[in-house]
Amino acid sequence: MTLFNGLSAFSITPTDAVGRVDTAALARLLERIARAGAASIGLLGSTGGYAYLSRAERRRAVEAAMESVGGKIPVIVGVGALRTDEAEALARDAKAAGADGLLLAPMSYTPLTEEEVFRHTASVASAGSLPLCIYNNPGTTRFVFSDSLIAQLAKVDNIAAIKMPLPAHGDFRDELARLRAMTPAGFSIGYSGDWGAANSLLSGGDAWYSVVAGLLPAEALALTRAAMAGDRTEAERLDQGFQPLWSLFKKFGSFRVMYAIADLLGLCRAAPPRPVLPLGAADILRVETALQNLKRVAEAAHAADI
Repeated sequence: MTLFNGLSAFSITPTDAVGRVDTAALARLLERIARAGAASIGLLGSTGGYAYLSRAERRRAVEAAMESVGGKIPVIVGVGALRTDEAEALARDAKAAGADGLLLAPMSYTPLTEEEVFRHTASVASAGSLPLCIYNNPGTTRFVFSDSLIAQLAKVDNIAAIKMPLPAHGDFRDELARLRAMTPAGFSIGYSGDWGAANSLLSGGDAWYSVVAGLLPAEALALTRAAMAGDRTEAERLDQGFQPLWSLFKKFGSFRVMYAIADLLGLCRAAPPRPVLPLGAADILRVETALQNLKRVAEAAHAADI
């Protein structure tokens, strides 16, 4: 399933103060990702603030995305919602707009059981009739997919991939071997958690579902290509350039930092949706310093190539 392989760049979704999507700004961000050569775009993921948007605005975002980059790069659309019927409707909306794939996290208020998550995911996969990636995101959803649940879902029609959190003890190879032994051939296993990207890809992960690639696609793609080619020295060197950003992601949450990056790079003027607050002036200076460090590393790499 090539849709869920390589670098998947997750964009923010610029909105105004009342949650109306700035479709022109969104199109510019997505076109930038497509030009850089990422393998896919992740639209309306956690970075895209899907939980803060109405169904109508999510539909507008997908339609704007497909109008601007449809046919140029695959678009994977997040369709998570509290209710199964809502998530099914979002999946149908995404398919109608021309999306290439779906991403589904088990959002909840009442903690969910494994049976509830199985039925929810299978129902949405059927409703959307598109390749679907399970979003195992316990940091947000507080639900952890067990190995046995992943194995069950991997056999369901249309479910083709899983987006995993970083392993608690950093042992990617053991986890990948374990999951591949219980899932069908071709079932894609990729990772989020940008600071673990280099190790996940060097260990044989199929995809990097990347936050930072939504705004820095060229830099993230260089890291992806080095790691997927097995060039540990280059991958680790490039990863070092990202370390100041990874530290800020861990401290403030990547969601807040991404809005600061978009502003500093002049890509769009948008604030995170309330109640999330933007970073303060002193912390924005830290983001700027981290970007300058990454730029120096990227320029050194370019000079070495020449």
